[in-house]
Amino acid sequence: QVQLQESGPGLVKPSQTLSLFCTVSGGSITTADYAWNWIRQPPGKGLEWIGGIDDNGNTGYNPSLKSRTSISRDTTRNQFSLQLTPMTSADTAVYYCARASGGSLDVWGQGTLVTVSP
Repeated sequence: QVQLQESGPGLVKPSQTLSLFCTVSGGSITTADYAWNWIRQPPGKGLEWIGGIDDNGNTGYNPSLKSRTSISRDTTRNQFSLQLTPMTSADTAVYYCARASGGSLDVWGQGTLVTVSP
């Protein structure tokens, strides 16, 4: 059974860089036909797809966040990561990692709250 777990700071200052990691267990991030994604949900708002990385290491980003976002992976740790910079208060949200299969997000991490505050 595949499980995903987010890790990273819960508090970030404005203008800093957010670095989040998603550790995958029970399956490999290089398995064909899966993609690994970051999604966020600001307080009181809907889900927003940030971007993802596929089994070959190809990345895709939400155009509205692309200039501030970088997604990468470490296959030796079976982990993928998100960097978002510079952070602003509008980036306060619960951040999720999730697996995509057949066009749907079928396995999610529990989410981690990131607050941007001086």
